[in-house]
Amino acid sequence: MDGEGRSSGLAKSAAVKLSEMGERTKQLGTAMRDPHQQRRIILVIVCVALLLDNMLYMVIVPIIPDYLADLESEQSEHVHVVMHPNTSANSTSQDKSNKDNLDIQIGVLFASKAILQLLVNPLSGTFIDRVGYDIPLLIGLTVMFVSTCIFAFAENYTTLFAARSLQGLGSAFADTSGLAMIADKFTEEAERSRALGIALAFISFGSLVAPPFGGVLYEFAGKRVPFIVLACICLADGVLLLTVIKPFSNRTRENMPVGTPIYRLMIDPYIAVVAGALTVCNIPLAFLEPTIANWMETTMHSSQWEMGLTWLPAFFPHVLGVYITVKLAAQNPNLQWFYGALGMVIIGASSCTVPACKTFGQLIAPLCGICFGIALVDTALLPTLGFLVDVRHVSVYGSVYAIADISYSVAYAMGPIVAGQIVHNLGFVQLSLGMGLLNVLYAPALLLLRNVCQMKPSYSERDNLLEEAPQGLYDTIKMEERRAKKKGYSSAGNCLSVDENGFDPFGAQRSLSEESSGPEYT
Repeated sequence: MDGEGRSSGLAKSAAVKLSEMGERTKQLGTAMRDPHQQRRIILVIVCVALLLDNMLYMVIVPIIPDYLADLESEQSEHVHVVMHPNTSANSTSQDKSNKDNLDIQIGVLFASKAILQLLVNPLSGTFIDRVGYDIPLLIGLTVMFVSTCIFAFAENYTTLFAARSLQGLGSAFADTSGLAMIADKFTEEAERSRALGIALAFISFGSLVAPPFGGVLYEFAGKRVPFIVLACICLADGVLLLTVIKPFSNRTRENMPVGTPIYRLMIDPYIAVVAGALTVCNIPLAFLEPTIANWMETTMHSSQWEMGLTWLPAFFPHVLGVYITVKLAAQNPNLQWFYGALGMVIIGASSCTVPACKTFGQLIAPLCGICFGIALVDTALLPTLGFLVDVRHVSVYGSVYAIADISYSVAYAMGPIVAGQIVHNLGFVQLSLGMGLLNVLYAPALLLLRNVCQMKPSYSERDNLLEEAPQGLYDTIKMEERRAKKKGYSSAGNCLSVDENGFDPFGAQRSLSEESSGPEYT
């Protein structure tokens, strides 16, 4: 009897726990269906994807040079024993040749990710505009997972190169679709700036924390462990994406408008100015990362831990820059161009002062200044790209954030290859001064953006697709306009003519005649 009572109590306890778990699962499902909660979860998914991408980009910095050097030494010793078992002549010149060859291999390996990303982005942007944001993000996470696993188990240069290039393919889909998804889900300019600012903070965290993370795990646990950890995080993020967004169900893409082709966005002067600023402001970071360690070793005789932690303190001013820019943009959204220009001037001044530093402590200040300036530029101009698409084109964001990704990729594709050649031919001082001067000279170009906030929406086929609640900033503006004009134009029974590009000429004429404040951009 006592045993039966005990088993009955256990059964009841198990039933209660199962009931509680079922209730919690039901509550979680209800929360995930709530639009506001879903937006937050989407932001988390995108931020983790961006964090992973940038950690994968930078985690190899302390690992690959040492690993490739070991492979090279093993191969050269084997060749030396086989070919010249009793001679050691010309060993010095041979070692120098091997070191130069290794430097070239490392530079090409580092740049291959950005180069492939640069080539794929025009295609990925168009693909994202056609199919939506969720499936490309899943593709990107899948490719990043595969490339990370290859990195973990690769044992020769060819396999490492293939994994690095594959990561560029995944980044072209994950980064672009992630930023575009944030712009699409967060419709108001203030909340869009805040969400993109959070994403930028994760990008910075991934880039700056990855080298010490990889170095410590590589030192104590071996080459495979850092990549296996990142692969597991990538897998978990993909599972969360499938659970929350369900990219293969309830497809409504056929009801969405056709986005503006990427080539037309590229020739838009406002978008071109923003893209140029994103490239120029990231050149100092992209060019200093592969060259500053050797310069520190030569001029400061820095230790390995100092070279490994060079960029880590810069994470905090980067986050501070994001926070300040988001707050300022919320108060004065018409000054986004000024915040970007100010950031470029700070980057230029900081870059010029790097060669004057004589100690590790002195060097931290200009590097923090560079990252603070980059935070100002990125946080001010990435939301501006979304706003430009809203008011000048169609509110589909894949291609415009593919252009942003191209801008970053240009800087990081040139960095590992070009920076070393400039240092070798001209010197580190000339490299730093040239990058600083370039940023200062480009800053006045952002004056072209000073009237962006006065722009009004263009007319497109999106105008005919607003039967449901507005989903983006452009939708919101158009819905308000339609409600205001509905009474005036419904009685006239006018049929609006829309040309093949989705432009309504009569609507534009009405807007010009009725809205006298500010120019109309189409």
